[in-house]
Amino acid sequence: MKQPARLASGDLEDWGPVKEPFGDLIAQLRGRTGTRDGEPDYGIWECSPGRWRRQIKEAEFTYFLAGRCTFIADGGQRLEIEAGDAAYWPAKSMGVWEIHETVRKVYILLK
Repeated sequence: MKQPARLASGDLEDWGPVKEPFGDLIAQLRGRTGTRDGEPDYGIWECSPGRWRRQIKEAEFTYFLAGRCTFIADGGQRLEIEAGDAAYWPAKSMGVWEIHETVRKVYILLK
């Protein structure tokens, strides 16, 4: 996948609203996967502002291309994230996303 930071939001697929939102502001997801048979799930993920519960149970590595957000782990740890940051979530890392400015990241799910 070439130049994921330069793709317009309109060039991404509409993945709809987040599944477990909190509050009246419902974050909307967009993205594009690059996965082929036999490869791990990877792609571009974009999320508008809102607050919601993380759904991914696999281990995940991400690199944030744009935006600003906070991840609050179920254990209470707060992770402030902005463009240029990379993060790894071990399998079954659950918590709440607070998206402050539309976030775009590239990701790979590790099985």
